[in-house]
Amino acid sequence: MTVFCGIDWAERHHDVAIVDDTGTLLAKARITDDVAGYNKLLDLLAEHGDSSATPIPVAIETSHGLLVAALRTGSRKVFAINPLAAARYRDRHGVSRKKSDPGDALVLANILRTDMHAHRPLPADSELAQAITVLARAQQDAVWNRQQVANQVRSLLREYYPAALHAFQSKDGGLTRPDARVILTMAPTPAKAAKLTLAQLRAGLKRSGRTRAFNTEIERLRGIFRSEYARQLPAVEDAFGHQLLALLRQLDATCLAADDLAKAVEDAFREHADSEILLSFPGLGPLLGARVLAEIGDDRSRFTDARALKSYAGSAPITRASGRKHFVGRRFVKNNRLMNAGFLWAFAALQASPGANAHYRRRREHGDWHAAAQRHLLNRFLGQLHHCLQTRQHFDEQRAFAPLLQAAA
Repeated sequence: MTVFCGIDWAERHHDVAIVDDTGTLLAKARITDDVAGYNKLLDLLAEHGDSSATPIPVAIETSHGLLVAALRTGSRKVFAINPLAAARYRDRHGVSRKKSDPGDALVLANILRTDMHAHRPLPADSELAQAITVLARAQQDAVWNRQQVANQVRSLLREYYPAALHAFQSKDGGLTRPDARVILTMAPTPAKAAKLTLAQLRAGLKRSGRTRAFNTEIERLRGIFRSEYARQLPAVEDAFGHQLLALLRQLDATCLAADDLAKAVEDAFREHADSEILLSFPGLGPLLGARVLAEIGDDRSRFTDARALKSYAGSAPITRASGRKHFVGRRFVKNNRLMNAGFLWAFAALQASPGANAHYRRRREHGDWHAAAQRHLLNRFLGQLHHCLQTRQHFDEQRAFAPLLQAAA
């Protein structure tokens, strides 16, 4: 007898339903979100035939958490069902729109009973790959948080301190630069900045880690800070200064977090067996390569072919055809993190790869906008990456873009 399990999860408790291949409810239970609850669930599954040889598949509306980690021990298949899809399945069992947690668990179990072939289990990634996923996503979040706080600092400086924007905004890194944060902490108002001496500016630059070109930078900063700008009233200016110091403390924390996580990501990524293959691709460095690996994993059975990987990333177009209507456009349902990394990858490859640049230029000549041409280039890179990972080969520029390179020559 084939058995299926559905779990409707929550913060403090989870509802479990177990059905057989005819849809008969064999058992239902509510477990707590702790070790005792997880053991109760595993015992319940064992009572209905769960074993290492024949594990019972489980459907749940999340792909992470301690409950999912407990279920993924061994060879059990865990299916993360999209909540929107589960809501559509619920309508198959009744049109009254009634809803309950035990009922949702039963719906999830029946999804596997009737349509398990249409859903994909969570990939069987290695422990190192899962760790890279956690670190890479955390680092990406830290970068986004850093930029968000930097934007708040910029908006605040526009209110009362244009000299600071003039001094640092045009430089690489902008307001997130160490020297910008140190100098602004020393002089959070235009009045204090104008009073900074050459010695104080030199000490601030040294504290930020600068090691050369002191005199030129000091003279430049002093000239900017002592130039004439529009000013707020003194008391208002001081109030803005206090607000700036509070934001700078947040910015320092986000910059430190992003840098620390970047080092941890790079160290973990270089330990992985796929890192050398990923780094052989033009435009991919340790950080960006780790982000790509974090999203595609190292379970090579996850994507049946290159087309599946392209669709998952969102680089492959989608077709909508009905009657006389036929539309081919970009995908909106995709892995947004992988697409974000993919656009950075494609953009960086334009300078690192003559073949990638030729491919991009050809797409632009055919009428593609910049984003569409980059997406098309990413689509090609993902197909090549899938082949290289499956065959354990490094990227070869001549084989990857042979026709384009011959035409350019």
